[in-house]
Amino acid sequence: MKVLEIRDLHISFKTDSGKVKAIRGVNLDLNKGETIAIVGESGSGKSVTTKAIMGILAGNGEIEKGSINYTWEQHESSEHGIIEGGTADIVKLSKEELQKNIRGRKIAMVFQDPMTSLNPTMNIGQQVMEPMLYNYNMDKKSAYEKALELLNLVGITDAKKRMKSYPHQLSGGMRQRIVIAIALSCDPYILICDEPTTALDVTIQAKILELIKDIQKKKNLSVIYITHDLGVVAKVADYVNVMYAGKIVETGKIDEIFYNPRHPYTWGLLSAMPDLDTDDSILYTIPGNPPNLAQEVVGDAFAPRNKFALNIDYRLEPPMFDVEGSNTHKVASWLMHPNAPKVDMPQELRKKIDKMLKEVNL
Repeated sequence: MKVLEIRDLHISFKTDSGKVKAIRGVNLDLNKGETIAIVGESGSGKSVTTKAIMGILAGNGEIEKGSINYTWEQHESSEHGIIEGGTADIVKLSKEELQKNIRGRKIAMVFQDPMTSLNPTMNIGQQVMEPMLYNYNMDKKSAYEKALELLNLVGITDAKKRMKSYPHQLSGGMRQRIVIAIALSCDPYILICDEPTTALDVTIQAKILELIKDIQKKKNLSVIYITHDLGVVAKVADYVNVMYAGKIVETGKIDEIFYNPRHPYTWGLLSAMPDLDTDDSILYTIPGNPPNLAQEVVGDAFAPRNKFALNIDYRLEPPMFDVEGSNTHKVASWLMHPNAPKVDMPQELRKKIDKMLKEVNL
């Protein structure tokens, strides 16, 4: 069942430099129980897309066109009785409707820095209980009991003691677990994780990713990851959406993106991924800079940074082409056109992918 469907989403921001067209026609699907990842460089539009889903765009942001349809099934909840199914276009909802019916209740978000997400003046118990008290008018005793359950679920030891703690008294990993508990407090159906492990060390990062996967299975959640770390993507995602300059330029199953990438930008991202055999002196970087979206983008936005760019790339924006033999792998590049010259991925990347495939098949 499809729980989220984004179609032709365009978002702009009014700035002193003029109108910035941050999102330029995004299409995205999310099914029940599925994990999708949105990857790309900083400024590619990953966070803006998910903030639009949550209805928390900055005041100068505007959804110019497109739809964000969220669908939920009728089900019975032990705490909230029968919950009717339905569909809502988030773009058309007022701030009050979003706050009352969608944000927190149906779609929740985990941000990358728990210290900016948590209130330093409130203890942990109050912060985990607050959404339940606000959204469901739950009595304090029931909210307290459920908060304890949630702290145990996210792996907080000595939960009763931690309920009285303040954010500054906890480690970074524990604070991120608290943020996840708050996000889960109203039993959402979709969990958006915006760089949830960026501020954490590698060991804690792995534990948090495992925790989210574990909770997803228990609660049958649909999860959206936003990240620039392809290592994280490899561990968690079913499908990957590669974003560049406000558009999705390649989408497919995890194996299709990692082992059979077709867009030169995806080649660049994968080539820039270090591994144990990488020599620091030859670590690849994508040349150039992303375009200024305050100016009109003509043709393929990646063309000035793409050594394989064709003449048509500077004139016309490429449509999404289906990759032969797959109904899930799509690429927005003129190199996929039947009449385009055949271009192979860089040899160094081919070697890296062959090595990854060999390790997987061991």
